[in-house]
Amino acid sequence: MSEEMKKQEIYERYIASTHHIGRILTIITLVLLLGAPFVIGAYLGAMPNMAAFGKAMLAIGIIYLISGIVEYLIYVPMLGAGGSYLAFITGNLINMKIPCAMNAKDIVGAKSGTPENEIISTLSIATSSLVTIIVLALGVLLMIPLQPILQSPALQPAFENVVPALFGAMACKYYKGNFKVAVITLFVMTLLFTLVPSLTGSTSFMIIPSGAIAIGLALLQHLKEKEAKA
Repeated sequence: MSEEMKKQEIYERYIASTHHIGRILTIITLVLLLGAPFVIGAYLGAMPNMAAFGKAMLAIGIIYLISGIVEYLIYVPMLGAGGSYLAFITGNLINMKIPCAMNAKDIVGAKSGTPENEIISTLSIATSSLVTIIVLALGVLLMIPLQPILQSPALQPAFENVVPALFGAMACKYYKGNFKVAVITLFVMTLLFTLVPSLTGSTSFMIIPSGAIAIGLALLQHLKEKEAKA
């Protein structure tokens, strides 16, 4: 057996074990997330009205079902098996895990769908998760001592602009990658949300048309460049 075949066999065993462990942990996570509130409610005698709970869950679930399918189709090819399991279990994909994985991928020059991207994505997301846990633990421990400082009027404007600053920094990276596609997509979606303000409550669902616009523009740009070269 050649060296290349040995590497491929090792990689396939790694992927198989990743799926095995990832599925088990995903099931455990789902059981804990869904079961913990009901166990606590039953213990405290504060169970909700199940009919009302079912109606509310159905109304919200339809939105999150679409979002979940879209995120799966978009993020899994980017992150690979190990990174996807870690990211979906630990959460904070858009604002933490995805930027961390994409930055690590760009630094080492790994391409999507390759073993290198699989390893880099898994390591970067695992590191991001550990850092998040450490920061949250420190935050809980220091919450009371730092409360007077965090609640001071001087810092309130900073906290009010955390989300815009975070997504602005993320957007800058993608604008640099393809400025025309990003700007046109941003303009169309901004115009749409301005004309139909009610859509702001369905941002997860609007990922589909915005992604379709970006993909269409990128494909059109690619065809034009291919035609120009020909």
